[in-house]
Amino acid sequence: MDSIRCGKQSGGIFMKSVTVADLKADPIVQGYIEVGNRNLAAIGFTEHGLRHVGLVSNIAYNILEKLGYSERECELAAVAAYLHDIGNVINRSGHAQTGALLSAHILERHAMAPEEIAIVIGAIGNHDESDGNPVSNISAALILADKSDVHRSRVRNQDPATFDIHDRVNYAVEHSFLRVYPKDRVALEITINTEICPVMDYFEIFLARMLLCRRAASFLDTVFELKINEVKLL
Repeated sequence: MDSIRCGKQSGGIFMKSVTVADLKADPIVQGYIEVGNRNLAAIGFTEHGLRHVGLVSNIAYNILEKLGYSERECELAAVAAYLHDIGNVINRSGHAQTGALLSAHILERHAMAPEEIAIVIGAIGNHDESDGNPVSNISAALILADKSDVHRSRVRNQDPATFDIHDRVNYAVEHSFLRVYPKDRVALEITINTEICPVMDYFEIFLARMLLCRRAASFLDTVFELKINEVKLL
């Protein structure tokens, strides 16, 4: 894709190459993410705050970088990933779509080029496994990065006796890493403590996510692989 360089104009309007650094310096973005995370805490969801979006942003950038995409596409993936859960400030239901709309206003305020805004909000609106699909390179990278963040650090509930299946599965994951093998595959490598939960529980709640990851990898002309405890399962 053609990148929009800082200082160019479109239709007489000054356009800026917006970066994740710009979003991290924006108090509205920070506030929306933090309050959205608190909203999810109130209804028992795992962590979806600044730690999550920061990590997903870095992973999304790295996926495209290792697969040989342009620096600007890598940065757009990082931007989309940083904003992808901002819709939780409104409601968890439909958060991908509301997040896309909120992000459009934010990026317009930052003077991002319209075609870049369109790509970013399309990625955000398609990141959830319930109704999303990879629609661009940025979208595919966001999907893979988001679904790879499974780890016990995301569990807020401190009482294992009251864990639901999502708490139990996340808490059982002692290590997760998305490894990119250029021209070959993208592998999600997970270590699960099977004394906390069996591997089958992971599939019970995350199968739809893994199938979406498979489609995302295919969009990037690669293959998705899932390894749990050194065993290839997908």
